[in-house]
Amino acid sequence: MMAALLLRRDKKSTAAHLKSDLNRTDNSSGVRQLQELLDSVLNPEKPPADTEALDWCKCLIAGEEGFEEFCKTVRSYDNATLCGLVWTANFVAYRCRTCGISPCMSLCAECFNNGDHTGHDFNMFRSQAGGACDCGDSNVMRETGFCRRHRLRTGENVPSVPRDLLLMSEMVLPRFIICIIQYLRDGYTEPDTSAERDLQKVLQQLEPQITFLEELTKMGGAMRTVLTKILTNQQTFKDLSMGQEENVFAKKNYENYLSALKNSGLVSVEEKAQNGAAEPTRGSETGALGLLGAAASSSSESSKEEDQDGQSIGQRKRVKLSSSTKDPSIMDSLKHKCFLEELLFWTIKYEFPQKMVTFLLNMLPDQDYKITFTKTFVQHYAFIMKTLMKSQESDTMSNRIVHISVQLFSNEDLARHVTEECQLLDIMVTVLLYMMESCLIKSELQDEENSRHVVVNCSEALLKNNTYWPLVSDFINILSHQSVAKKFLEDHSLLMLWMSFVSFFQGMNLNKRELSEHVEFESQTYYAAFAAELEACAQPMWGLLTHCKVKETQEYTKTVVRYCLETLQIWFDAIGFVDELAPNQVTFHLPLHRYYAMFLSKAVKCQGLDLESLLPDQEMLMRIMVHPLQIQASLSEIHSNMWVRNGLQIKGQAMTYVQSHFCNSMIDPDIFLLQVCASRLDPDYFISSVFERFKVVDLLTMASVHQNTALDGEQERPMLEGALTFLVILSSLRIHLGMADDEILRAEMVSQLCMNDRTHSSLLDLIPENPNPKSGIVPGSCSFEEMLSAVADFKAPVFELGGSMQQGMYTPKAEVWEKEFDPIMVILRTVYRRDVQSAMDRYSAFLKQSGMHTTGNPWPPYKERTPLHPCYKGLDRLLHCKTLHIVIFTLLYKIWLDHSNMSEHVLCMVLYLIELGLDNQVEEDKGDEEPCIEEHCHDSWFPGTNLLSNLHHVINYVRVRVPETAPEVKREREPPASTSAEASNFGQNSRRLTGNWRENVREAQVFSLVAERRRKFQEIINRSSTEASQAVRPKSSSTRWVPPGTPPQLVTEILEIHESMLSLLIKLHQKLSAKQNSLSATWLEDMDANLNRHAHGDGITAIERILTKAATRSHQSKRSIQEICGKVFPPVAPKKNSPTAKKTMDKEERRQRARERQQKLLAEFASRQKSFMETAMDVESPDTEAAMDLGASEVKESEVLYDCVICGQSGPSTEDRPTGLVVLLQASSVLGHRCKSDEAKKLPTTDEERIYPADTCGAAHDVRLALMQSFFKDSSCLQSVSIGWDGGVYVQTCGHTLHIDCHKSYMESLRNDQVMQGFSVDKGEFTCPLCRQFANSVLPCRPGRSTEVVSWHMPSNKKTSVLVKEVEDLQEQLGFFPVSTTTESNLSKEMELVIKDIKNTTQRKYMDYGKNPGSPDNDFLFMYSVARTNLELELVHRGGNLCSGGASGAAKRSCLNQLFHVLAMHMRLYSIDSAYNPWTRLTQVAPSRDNCLDDERPEVPMLFRDCPSLLIIFVLTMPQPLRKEHFICLVRMLYNLQYTQALAALSAKFSPEERQAWSTSGTLKKNAFNAEKSYEALLSHVITELSKVKTVYDVNTDEPSMLSSSVWSPQSIEYSLQQFCLPYLRLSCLLQHHLYGDNLSGCPEEEEFSGLAGCLGLLDPAPQPSNPMYSASCLDWTVSAFELMSQWCSEVTGLADTQAEKSMTLLVQDLQWASPHLLHLPDNYNTIFQYYHKKACTACKKVPKDPALCLVCGTFVCLKGLCCKQHGICECVWHSQHCGAATGIFLLINASVIIIIRGHRFCLWGSVYLDAHGEEDRDLRRGKPLFLCVERYRVLEQQWVSHTFDHINKRWGPHYNGL
Repeated sequence: MMAALLLRRDKKSTAAHLKSDLNRTDNSSGVRQLQELLDSVLNPEKPPADTEALDWCKCLIAGEEGFEEFCKTVRSYDNATLCGLVWTANFVAYRCRTCGISPCMSLCAECFNNGDHTGHDFNMFRSQAGGACDCGDSNVMRETGFCRRHRLRTGENVPSVPRDLLLMSEMVLPRFIICIIQYLRDGYTEPDTSAERDLQKVLQQLEPQITFLEELTKMGGAMRTVLTKILTNQQTFKDLSMGQEENVFAKKNYENYLSALKNSGLVSVEEKAQNGAAEPTRGSETGALGLLGAAASSSSESSKEEDQDGQSIGQRKRVKLSSSTKDPSIMDSLKHKCFLEELLFWTIKYEFPQKMVTFLLNMLPDQDYKITFTKTFVQHYAFIMKTLMKSQESDTMSNRIVHISVQLFSNEDLARHVTEECQLLDIMVTVLLYMMESCLIKSELQDEENSRHVVVNCSEALLKNNTYWPLVSDFINILSHQSVAKKFLEDHSLLMLWMSFVSFFQGMNLNKRELSEHVEFESQTYYAAFAAELEACAQPMWGLLTHCKVKETQEYTKTVVRYCLETLQIWFDAIGFVDELAPNQVTFHLPLHRYYAMFLSKAVKCQGLDLESLLPDQEMLMRIMVHPLQIQASLSEIHSNMWVRNGLQIKGQAMTYVQSHFCNSMIDPDIFLLQVCASRLDPDYFISSVFERFKVVDLLTMASVHQNTALDGEQERPMLEGALTFLVILSSLRIHLGMADDEILRAEMVSQLCMNDRTHSSLLDLIPENPNPKSGIVPGSCSFEEMLSAVADFKAPVFELGGSMQQGMYTPKAEVWEKEFDPIMVILRTVYRRDVQSAMDRYSAFLKQSGMHTTGNPWPPYKERTPLHPCYKGLDRLLHCKTLHIVIFTLLYKIWLDHSNMSEHVLCMVLYLIELGLDNQVEEDKGDEEPCIEEHCHDSWFPGTNLLSNLHHVINYVRVRVPETAPEVKREREPPASTSAEASNFGQNSRRLTGNWRENVREAQVFSLVAERRRKFQEIINRSSTEASQAVRPKSSSTRWVPPGTPPQLVTEILEIHESMLSLLIKLHQKLSAKQNSLSATWLEDMDANLNRHAHGDGITAIERILTKAATRSHQSKRSIQEICGKVFPPVAPKKNSPTAKKTMDKEERRQRARERQQKLLAEFASRQKSFMETAMDVESPDTEAAMDLGASEVKESEVLYDCVICGQSGPSTEDRPTGLVVLLQASSVLGHRCKSDEAKKLPTTDEERIYPADTCGAAHDVRLALMQSFFKDSSCLQSVSIGWDGGVYVQTCGHTLHIDCHKSYMESLRNDQVMQGFSVDKGEFTCPLCRQFANSVLPCRPGRSTEVVSWHMPSNKKTSVLVKEVEDLQEQLGFFPVSTTTESNLSKEMELVIKDIKNTTQRKYMDYGKNPGSPDNDFLFMYSVARTNLELELVHRGGNLCSGGASGAAKRSCLNQLFHVLAMHMRLYSIDSAYNPWTRLTQVAPSRDNCLDDERPEVPMLFRDCPSLLIIFVLTMPQPLRKEHFICLVRMLYNLQYTQALAALSAKFSPEERQAWSTSGTLKKNAFNAEKSYEALLSHVITELSKVKTVYDVNTDEPSMLSSSVWSPQSIEYSLQQFCLPYLRLSCLLQHHLYGDNLSGCPEEEEFSGLAGCLGLLDPAPQPSNPMYSASCLDWTVSAFELMSQWCSEVTGLADTQAEKSMTLLVQDLQWASPHLLHLPDNYNTIFQYYHKKACTACKKVPKDPALCLVCGTFVCLKGLCCKQHGICECVWHSQHCGAATGIFLLINASVIIIIRGHRFCLWGSVYLDAHGEEDRDLRRGKPLFLCVERYRVLEQQWVSHTFDHINKRWGPHYNGL
């Protein structure tokens, strides 16, 4: 009842009345009234779209004042000390690494700009998931980085809030929130129906309500406190949420809520209590999964639906895991005790709507809220994961989750608090486990049938779409806090759980080699696999490793290592692995191995643990080594094309494995692990395992022919190279074996720089940093910069015009090449094999340049290694074991004899191994030096294991098994009686022989790698058993290795060798140097002690270096060397090789030769091209050259000859077969954008600044023409001005000619060519067949004999008056033309076609200026304006004047001569009506014509006409070719007019007094004899004539002050007149240069006027230097000057009065324009970015997604914005058509790059803003500060002005009007 009354009153007064009621001490009636009112207002049964309720709430909360006012008041009590601004995706924020404590720290732009971050390492970034500003939060960032407001903590001094201000809020808001919750409950339906859309609908309806909540949070701290109280108050929740008994709606709601809870697999507590009695044990049993599968007891049913494919394995897993979690109670119940919890619940259910997320985050600055909310979030964590896995929009949802969690978990105190109170770690690990369990499959690795191991299935959406990343990223985030990580490492059951999680990834994405046919479908799952290992396994590992840095944390490391080994053992058992690997399969994913390796490395490096204590027994080590070794062999196989049938993706895996982001989590730990195994296992066993794994055992035989069952012939060499390279890497890499962090960084940096010069950012990207950002070397930390400056020089970008845009690069310093270039590191780090070659090429270039090694190709240099850490000393034993020495000996022997499949690389690696062995000696006990004992004779090739002593050991005979066909067999069948050395065989089938030779053990013990390896393995396994004595027992086992189907005809041969390693080395030295006795007996003595000259060089140097080292380290070796060198060798008789061996060797040589031939050809081609380019660039236009060469002396009947670049023939252009110039026609508005001042306009970066377009040349001309058209006859107007300032057609050529018929067939072939071209053939576009320059038309060349040229040039002595008459007669005739006008010839057809092309080049609006469009006058105007445009543009290209003389770069592109002929030919269609012929008005004083009809408008007065336009009209309409004397006559007559115009314009600038003075002073001179050439007389005459009508000069009387400020002296008058006439003279001079080939002579700028006048024959060529030059002296009058001038003036004064003021503006025309400029840009890009990236578009008032700026006029446009489309054309393209006649230059604000639109194509030009390291930052990905690069901007402007975008930028594509 009461409520009804209240509802009727107006809201404000009700609010006031209630407020006063509530403020009384006894407020019960007020409370009651309010509750009733709210009951009716906030009735959830009303549709939420009804905003009435919202208005009531606003009013009630605000009381009597308005809501806006209320907001202000509350804000004034804001006590927050944190910023807490929340943003969503795509917001631009900042991150400062100098100020951040947590790597996730971020600041909003306002706080960043108000803080002081100068010199800090910061960057701007575009938020991906959204975030919040951390300013003021000292947990996340250092206080020095706070902005002013938050540093001063202004919030703390705020007075406390008056009680009554927020009283109403406290009463109203709980009801408002429950109302929202009820809507959410009501609207929710389970998404099993097609209810996705319904959820969206509910949210849309609630939009205003949630927005209102958001507004409340923005009111500051006071309001947030109220909200926190409400949201966290459990009592209010209880009262309101259950729903009162009588309210049916609320009850229904509540049930809906309970069912939603249930469906989430989360049980409410009440229910649990009921079930609890029945099943007392359930809680303890189900553990982690209670929460996850509602209850584990039901999990079997629930999982059946999930795993339809019957993999019961998943269920087995689930049950097994569940027992390990500690406290099930937190996990399997979800009880909501307050609004906040239920709001979060619905937020998750509705998949994190953006508004809700923002509301929840906006509240975070309130500390109480933050803690409660974090706990609530953790409590719902499992539920979040389940919702995420079901979600359709998992990407969006992931972002929103991380948006919240990163705010909560980045704070260490909070994270620790939740870990302790809510078991955060347990929850996270369990949830991750559960998540991965949903997609497990049986592992197929090793023993497919019996494998018990399960791995994640990489093709599941969960992995493919990275759905797991929010959870993993939270986990990594909390592990970065030391306190949390310690808890994790101390909790053994958690560690065990985590290891089982990691083992899900062990062996995933297994590759099986395809042997028969190519795989049909290339799976791309490897992306998912690599990402999963990196994110889910490696990054948490790096996180944990950062906390294991010091001695105190030893225990943690030991624990992790122990669990790794246990889990590995479980894994080996599960996959059924004993000791042999299943063939032809490889997995790149061994995270368990890598965990083990990395913790081992850390333990030894940082914690001083002893390696022994952490290693398992030998047998386990042997197993551990197998899989990483398999990966190394597979890499080699993949590069040897053995996996080619598996498709490209396998190469992708091999590349990703070594790629910079992955290498330190993948290949580095693998290699380190192998190094550990190698240092602890028997070296012979290890080496033989390597060769067996690489499948090259068969190759290692002394026989020249062998059989290899595993490899094809062409695979043997790369595999052998791979095996040797791997051994070199293994024994020389020191990354985990003792290098300090700085040394590692330096080595990484050097190897990257040696491959290629690098930009700073790509280097940062390529250096494998510790993936955890908190580790020592953060990119951008000082150590990176210091190291960079130590090893590299910065090459600033260079700019050639037309060159590609270069960036600042770093290149290695000379001493780095000399001392630090390490090819081994380069090989390890290259993703593409070509980079190794590139590094070697750069290295040899350096050596040549510095003169260290000039002949031949240098070999990779050998680099000394840092000493090994004592723990790993055993690694050196690899280099000192007999197996390796036998291999080395065999290979040296084979290379010396040129056996097949040996290569330089093999030799290089063999020598590298020898040298490593010499440099890393093993300390041995003396005992081993004893002569060999009988038992050990199975490997008695060499007496001991020391390389140094084995080097000079001579081997005489070797026993080999060869096919009967081998050359060795034919030589000798009987073995010599005294076989003094042991025979050896590396063939696998050798075991059968042992029996026959048993008695002859001393001579012929056969040694087999494979058998040896197996024997060792058995020996180690059996060591503990009693059979230890029978060490050789299991030899029979090797029979299993005889491959089936081996050809039986193998025979045993004994080869005579008599060589030692040293002798082979010396022989190889001879072979390489191709000299007999290349080493004299005494060369060792001659060697200086310094080995320095040996550091760089080829194989010869390498051998010398080894021999020298051997000699200096052992006397025995020294003696042997001298001995061997002393013998004079007989020439090496090459063994008769079998043809196959010969073939393969030839193949190598042939390849080499082919390569050299190719180089030669390329070089030749390049030089040809160069000379062609030089000549091509000198071509002016063919005509003018011909014209210039022919002097008057040699008059020959010769025609101009043209070369056709298509058919190659040379000949004249004829009417039937015309030749044409390749040209590019383009519309241009460059001229129209010129301004008066030479300063470029500034780009506005604030709201105050603006750009006014009215002062441009194009605008001024438009105004002038419009003005004329309003007074004068249209046809006459159209001949008095030029158009084409905007949208004029510019013609340029590359100077090459072709027959027009050849061109047509060329176009046909292009049309049929299906290749994607960057141009459109249908639009007539093509590239010049010779120089590939872009073109779109062909301009026919006029057939002409050059004799005419001469007659044109004949100097004439005729008087001017005669010439004037001749000109008049010529105009009377219809333009006579060398092309016959009567018949349609090919030539004339072509000319008409070109005219059509020219018209189609520009838009209609740039052609139609007349009153009636399409009239001949219009066409006439357009045609002569084309000529004008081209002349004017050439002037601009020459710098705006002709002072420089000569031919400019632009002149080479000009084809004005041909263009004039084509235009003239077209213009002869128009004859000039003699009645209106301007020529007569120029040269005759006509009787006054009063016969003008009244209605017809007058002609344009001569003084208003544009002289250059008239000149061009005359030249084009007179018969061609025009004689030069007639041309000069035209120029003179028009000069008179131009000069008169100058006088008139000048007089208009005078003040009335000055006019009076000059008028009188000039009158006196009128009678002097040269009055007609005296400016004073003429000036006074003009003033007098024009003053006859008052109105002409009276216009400006209202502003005399401005005009009379300067006093005019004779000098300034003269200067002003010259400036007025200069543009006309320049144009005439340029025209004369093109028509007659006259040279342009340069002159200083002061003398430009006299220079030009002399050139045009207006002046005697010899001016008197003493007198100043007078412009009047160039006049040449044929009739009385004064009469003619009077006539011209009377045309002006005769106009009606109304037009007078306008006529003044037409008189004072300004002809001087500065050269065109693009806008002036600010120095710092941030200035542009901050102003424009938030600026709203003028058309649609929204902030565009891709804003862009036109750099010509500063217009702000939307790129690709559909909002601003007009006629189907997007705004950028539209603007480019209007502003630049289809050429647009746009700066994309969000990307910092410039795009060019040219017609229907566009290209990315690059950026003119570079960072401190001289590189672009496209798309602002790095967000570093950018600065204007003036050179680049100049290049851009230059390309715009010279119209060369099409030629210089290569990557064009069509834009389909979509930009």
